[in-house]
Amino acid sequence: MGRFSFTSTLRMPSGYEIPVLGYGVYQTPANVAAEVVEHAMKVGYRHVDSAVAYRNEAPSAEGITNSGIPREQIFFTTKIPPKDMSYENAKKHVDNSLRETGFDYVDLYLLHSPYGGKTNRLGAWKALVEGVEAGKIRSIGVSNYGVHHLDELEEYIKSTDEKDGKGKGGILSVNQVELHPWLARKDIVDWCDKRGVILEAYCPIVRATKAEDPLLLPLAKKYGKTTSQILLRWSLQMGFVPLPKSVTKSRIEENAQLYDFELSAEDMKSLDTGVYEPCAWDPTVSRD
Repeated sequence: MGRFSFTSTLRMPSGYEIPVLGYGVYQTPANVAAEVVEHAMKVGYRHVDSAVAYRNEAPSAEGITNSGIPREQIFFTTKIPPKDMSYENAKKHVDNSLRETGFDYVDLYLLHSPYGGKTNRLGAWKALVEGVEAGKIRSIGVSNYGVHHLDELEEYIKSTDEKDGKGKGGILSVNQVELHPWLARKDIVDWCDKRGVILEAYCPIVRATKAEDPLLLPLAKKYGKTTSQILLRWSLQMGFVPLPKSVTKSRIEENAQLYDFELSAEDMKSLDTGVYEPCAWDPTVSRD
Protein backbone atom coordinates (compact mmCIF):
# COMPACT_ATOMS: atom_id res chain seq x y z
CA MET A 1 0.00 0.00 0.00
CA GLY A 2 3.01 2.28 0.23
CA ARG A 3 2.68 2.79 -3.51
CA PHE A 4 0.12 5.59 -3.14
CA SER A 5 1.02 9.05 -4.36
CA PHE A 6 -0.90 12.23 -5.02
CA THR A 7 -1.38 11.10 -8.61
CA SER A 8 -2.66 7.61 -7.70
CA THR A 9 -5.99 6.57 -9.20
CA LEU A 10 -8.37 3.64 -8.99
CA ARG A 11 -10.17 2.20 -12.01
CA MET A 12 -13.95 2.37 -11.80
CA PRO A 13 -16.29 -0.21 -13.39
CA SER A 14 -16.98 2.43 -16.08
CA GLY A 15 -13.35 2.11 -17.18
CA TYR A 16 -12.46 5.65 -16.10
CA GLU A 17 -9.89 6.41 -13.39
CA ILE A 18 -10.72 8.24 -10.15
CA PRO A 19 -8.01 10.03 -8.10
CA VAL A 20 -7.64 8.32 -4.69
CA LEU A 21 -7.89 11.59 -2.75
CA GLY A 22 -10.69 14.06 -3.31
CA TYR A 23 -11.34 17.58 -2.07
CA GLY A 24 -14.83 17.93 -0.59
CA VAL A 25 -16.76 21.21 -0.74
CA TYR A 26 -19.76 20.28 1.44
CA GLN A 27 -20.86 23.38 3.40
CA THR A 28 -18.18 25.45 1.70
CA PRO A 29 -19.81 28.88 1.20
CA ALA A 30 -20.16 29.90 -2.44
CA ASN A 31 -18.18 33.10 -1.83
CA VAL A 32 -15.05 31.20 -0.74
CA ALA A 33 -15.40 28.01 -2.82
CA ALA A 34 -13.57 29.37 -5.88
CA GLU A 35 -10.57 30.47 -3.83
CA VAL A 36 -10.19 27.28 -1.76
CA VAL A 37 -10.74 24.98 -4.75
CA GLU A 38 -8.08 26.87 -6.69
CA HIS A 39 -5.72 26.49 -3.70
CA ALA A 40 -6.45 22.75 -3.50
CA MET A 41 -5.65 22.40 -7.21
CA LYS A 42 -2.35 24.23 -6.73
CA VAL A 43 -1.45 21.96 -3.79
CA GLY A 44 -1.96 18.98 -6.09
CA TYR A 45 -5.56 17.81 -5.69
CA ARG A 46 -7.16 16.81 -8.98
CA HIS A 47 -10.55 15.68 -7.69
CA VAL A 48 -13.36 17.95 -6.43
CA ASP A 49 -16.52 16.57 -4.85
CA SER A 50 -19.48 18.96 -5.13
CA ALA A 51 -23.27 18.55 -5.25
CA VAL A 52 -26.28 20.51 -6.46
CA ALA A 53 -27.45 20.72 -2.83
CA TYR A 54 -24.15 22.38 -1.78
CA ARG A 55 -25.02 25.36 -4.03
CA ASN A 56 -21.39 25.76 -5.04
CA GLU A 57 -21.01 23.94 -8.37
CA ALA A 58 -20.33 27.20 -10.24
CA PRO A 59 -17.67 28.64 -7.88
CA SER A 60 -16.03 25.20 -7.56
CA ALA A 61 -15.77 25.06 -11.35
CA GLU A 62 -14.45 28.62 -11.36
CA GLY A 63 -11.68 27.59 -8.92
CA ILE A 64 -10.78 24.67 -11.21
CA THR A 65 -10.68 26.95 -14.26
CA ASN A 66 -8.68 29.65 -12.43
CA SER A 67 -6.05 27.09 -11.40
CA GLY A 68 -4.99 26.85 -15.05
CA ILE A 69 -4.90 23.05 -14.87
CA PRO A 70 -6.38 21.54 -18.04
CA ARG A 71 -9.95 20.31 -17.59
CA GLU A 72 -9.08 16.78 -18.71
CA GLN A 73 -6.69 16.45 -15.74
CA ILE A 74 -9.45 17.27 -13.24
CA PHE A 75 -12.07 14.91 -11.85
CA PHE A 76 -15.32 16.72 -10.98
CA THR A 77 -18.24 15.12 -9.13
CA THR A 78 -21.73 16.43 -8.47
CA LYS A 79 -24.99 14.92 -7.23
CA ILE A 80 -28.78 14.93 -7.80
CA PRO A 81 -30.30 16.50 -4.65
CA PRO A 82 -32.00 14.19 -2.12
CA LYS A 83 -35.29 16.08 -2.42
CA ASP A 84 -35.32 15.90 -6.23
CA MET A 85 -35.20 12.17 -6.86
CA SER A 86 -37.20 11.57 -10.04
CA TYR A 87 -36.53 11.04 -13.72
CA GLU A 88 -37.67 14.50 -14.83
CA ASN A 89 -35.85 16.36 -12.06
CA ALA A 90 -32.65 14.42 -12.62
CA LYS A 91 -32.72 15.18 -16.36
CA LYS A 92 -32.98 18.89 -15.58
CA HIS A 93 -30.19 18.78 -13.01
CA VAL A 94 -27.77 17.09 -15.42
CA ASP A 95 -28.24 19.88 -17.96
CA ASN A 96 -28.17 22.55 -15.28
CA SER A 97 -24.88 21.26 -13.82
CA LEU A 98 -23.23 21.65 -17.24
CA ARG A 99 -24.65 25.17 -17.48
CA GLU A 100 -23.54 26.08 -13.94
CA THR A 101 -19.99 24.77 -14.38
CA GLY A 102 -19.45 25.59 -18.04
CA PHE A 103 -17.97 22.08 -18.40
CA ASP A 104 -18.66 19.87 -21.42
CA TYR A 105 -19.08 16.84 -19.15
CA VAL A 106 -19.22 15.79 -15.49
CA ASP A 107 -16.73 13.07 -14.49
CA LEU A 108 -19.00 11.49 -11.89
CA TYR A 109 -22.68 12.14 -11.22
CA LEU A 110 -24.22 10.54 -8.14
CA LEU A 111 -27.69 10.14 -6.69
CA HIS A 112 -27.16 12.00 -3.40
CA SER A 113 -29.33 9.67 -1.34
CA PRO A 114 -31.83 6.82 -1.63
CA TYR A 115 -34.75 9.05 -0.57
CA GLY A 116 -37.89 9.40 -2.67
CA GLY A 117 -39.05 5.80 -3.03
CA LYS A 118 -38.18 3.08 -5.52
CA THR A 119 -39.84 4.57 -8.62
CA ASN A 120 -38.10 7.93 -8.17
CA ARG A 121 -34.73 6.38 -7.29
CA LEU A 122 -34.74 4.21 -10.40
CA GLY A 123 -36.13 7.06 -12.52
CA ALA A 124 -33.31 9.36 -11.43
CA TRP A 125 -30.80 6.57 -12.16
CA LYS A 126 -32.27 6.16 -15.66
CA ALA A 127 -31.74 9.90 -16.25
CA LEU A 128 -28.06 9.51 -15.26
CA VAL A 129 -27.68 6.54 -17.64
CA GLU A 130 -29.11 8.70 -20.44
CA GLY A 131 -26.66 11.43 -19.45
CA VAL A 132 -23.80 8.97 -20.00
CA GLU A 133 -25.25 7.90 -23.37
CA ALA A 134 -25.47 11.57 -24.40
CA GLY A 135 -21.82 12.21 -23.45
CA LYS A 136 -22.76 14.64 -20.67
CA ILE A 137 -21.49 12.34 -17.90
CA ARG A 138 -18.59 9.87 -17.86
CA SER A 139 -19.34 7.73 -14.80
CA ILE A 140 -22.33 7.38 -12.48
CA GLY A 141 -22.97 6.14 -9.00
CA VAL A 142 -24.88 6.58 -5.78
CA SER A 143 -24.37 8.02 -2.33
CA ASN A 144 -25.69 6.89 1.05
CA TYR A 145 -26.96 3.60 -0.38
CA GLY A 146 -27.38 0.68 2.03
CA VAL A 147 -27.17 -2.94 0.86
CA HIS A 148 -30.93 -3.15 0.26
CA HIS A 149 -30.79 -0.04 -1.97
CA LEU A 150 -27.78 -1.47 -3.82
CA ASP A 151 -29.60 -4.78 -4.35
CA GLU A 152 -32.61 -2.93 -5.77
CA LEU A 153 -30.40 -1.00 -8.21
CA GLU A 154 -28.45 -4.10 -9.24
CA GLU A 155 -31.72 -5.94 -9.95
CA TYR A 156 -32.89 -3.00 -12.11
CA ILE A 157 -29.58 -2.89 -14.03
CA LYS A 158 -29.65 -6.65 -14.68
CA SER A 159 -33.28 -6.74 -15.82
CA THR A 160 -32.83 -3.64 -18.03
CA ASP A 161 -29.70 -5.14 -19.61
CA GLU A 162 -31.59 -8.37 -20.33
CA LYS A 163 -34.56 -6.52 -21.77
CA ASP A 164 -32.90 -3.67 -23.70
CA GLY A 165 -29.34 -4.87 -24.29
CA LYS A 166 -26.10 -4.95 -22.31
CA GLY A 167 -25.15 -1.63 -20.75
CA LYS A 168 -28.64 -0.13 -21.04
CA GLY A 169 -29.17 -0.41 -17.29
CA GLY A 170 -26.07 1.67 -16.65
CA ILE A 171 -22.83 0.89 -14.83
CA LEU A 172 -22.63 1.48 -11.08
CA SER A 173 -19.14 2.84 -10.43
CA VAL A 174 -19.26 4.42 -6.96
CA ASN A 175 -21.07 4.41 -3.62
CA GLN A 176 -20.17 7.44 -1.48
CA VAL A 177 -20.92 6.91 2.22
CA GLU A 178 -19.70 8.05 5.61
CA LEU A 179 -16.71 5.81 6.39
CA HIS A 180 -14.13 5.90 9.20
CA PRO A 181 -12.95 3.55 11.97
CA TRP A 182 -16.11 4.23 14.00
CA LEU A 183 -18.32 3.44 11.00
CA ALA A 184 -16.54 0.89 8.79
CA ARG A 185 -19.81 -0.49 7.27
CA LYS A 186 -18.55 -4.02 6.56
CA ASP A 187 -21.81 -5.05 4.86
CA ILE A 188 -21.77 -2.16 2.36
CA VAL A 189 -18.01 -2.44 1.84
CA ASP A 190 -18.22 -6.18 1.14
CA TRP A 191 -21.08 -5.68 -1.34
CA CYS A 192 -19.12 -3.04 -3.26
CA ASP A 193 -15.77 -4.87 -3.10
CA LYS A 194 -17.31 -8.03 -4.60
CA ARG A 195 -18.44 -6.00 -7.62
CA GLY A 196 -15.47 -3.66 -7.98
CA VAL A 197 -17.63 -0.66 -7.02
CA ILE A 198 -15.43 2.13 -5.60
CA LEU A 199 -16.22 3.37 -2.09
CA GLU A 200 -15.81 7.07 -1.45
CA ALA A 201 -15.49 8.07 2.20
CA TYR A 202 -17.12 11.28 3.37
CA CYS A 203 -16.51 12.59 6.90
CA PRO A 204 -13.22 10.63 6.77
CA ILE A 205 -11.85 12.63 9.71
CA VAL A 206 -15.13 12.33 11.65
CA ARG A 207 -15.74 16.10 11.53
CA ALA A 208 -12.64 16.61 13.68
CA THR A 209 -14.45 15.10 16.70
CA LYS A 210 -11.71 12.46 17.17
CA ALA A 211 -8.68 14.77 17.06
CA GLU A 212 -7.72 13.83 20.64
CA ASP A 213 -9.02 10.27 20.59
CA PRO A 214 -6.91 7.82 22.67
CA LEU A 215 -7.04 5.33 19.79
CA LEU A 216 -5.38 7.83 17.42
CA LEU A 217 -2.96 9.78 19.60
CA PRO A 218 -0.37 6.97 20.00
CA LEU A 219 -0.44 6.38 16.22
CA ALA A 220 -0.02 10.10 15.50
CA LYS A 221 2.99 10.10 17.80
CA LYS A 222 4.45 6.89 16.33
CA TYR A 223 4.26 8.11 12.73
CA GLY A 224 4.90 11.80 13.39
CA LYS A 225 1.56 12.74 11.82
CA THR A 226 -1.65 14.45 12.92
CA THR A 227 -4.65 12.35 13.94
CA SER A 228 -6.42 13.56 10.78
CA GLN A 229 -3.58 12.26 8.63
CA ILE A 230 -3.78 8.89 10.41
CA LEU A 231 -7.51 8.68 9.59
CA LEU A 232 -7.01 9.65 5.96
CA ARG A 233 -4.19 7.13 5.55
CA TRP A 234 -6.45 4.44 7.10
CA SER A 235 -9.04 5.31 4.47
CA LEU A 236 -6.53 4.98 1.62
CA GLN A 237 -5.24 1.65 2.93
CA MET A 238 -8.81 0.35 3.24
CA GLY A 239 -9.10 0.98 -0.50
CA PHE A 240 -11.47 3.92 -0.10
CA VAL A 241 -11.35 7.34 -1.77
CA PRO A 242 -11.46 9.82 1.14
CA LEU A 243 -13.00 13.27 0.60
CA PRO A 244 -11.64 15.57 3.32
CA LYS A 245 -13.11 19.05 3.37
CA SER A 246 -11.53 22.18 4.75
CA VAL A 247 -11.54 25.87 3.97
CA THR A 248 -8.29 26.39 5.89
CA LYS A 249 -5.39 26.50 3.46
CA SER A 250 -2.86 24.94 5.86
CA ARG A 251 -5.33 22.10 6.58
CA ILE A 252 -5.93 21.54 2.85
CA GLU A 253 -2.17 21.05 2.53
CA GLU A 254 -1.91 18.88 5.65
CA ASN A 255 -4.71 16.60 4.44
CA ALA A 256 -2.67 15.85 1.32
CA GLN A 257 0.51 14.80 3.14
CA LEU A 258 -0.34 11.11 3.32
CA TYR A 259 2.19 9.45 1.07
CA ASP A 260 5.38 9.31 3.11
CA PHE A 261 4.19 6.79 5.68
CA GLU A 262 2.20 3.57 5.88
CA LEU A 263 0.18 2.17 8.79
CA SER A 264 1.30 -1.33 9.75
CA ALA A 265 -1.14 -4.25 9.56
CA GLU A 266 -1.21 -4.28 13.37
CA ASP A 267 -2.04 -0.57 13.55
CA MET A 268 -4.77 -0.98 10.92
CA LYS A 269 -6.23 -3.79 13.05
CA SER A 270 -6.19 -1.53 16.12
CA LEU A 271 -8.54 0.80 14.24
CA ASP A 272 -11.10 -1.96 13.68
CA THR A 273 -13.46 -0.75 16.43
CA GLY A 274 -16.54 -2.71 15.38
CA VAL A 275 -18.81 0.16 16.44
CA TYR A 276 -21.52 1.92 14.42
CA GLU A 277 -21.36 5.63 15.17
CA PRO A 278 -22.36 7.96 12.30
CA CYS A 279 -21.36 11.61 12.78
CA ALA A 280 -23.63 12.79 9.92
CA TRP A 281 -27.05 11.80 8.59
CA ASP A 282 -27.49 8.10 7.75
CA PRO A 283 -29.82 7.48 4.78
CA THR A 284 -28.31 3.99 4.29
CA VAL A 285 -30.83 2.66 6.83
CA SER A 286 -33.92 4.29 5.25
CA ARG A 287 -36.59 1.82 4.18
CA ASP A 288 -38.97 3.85 1.97
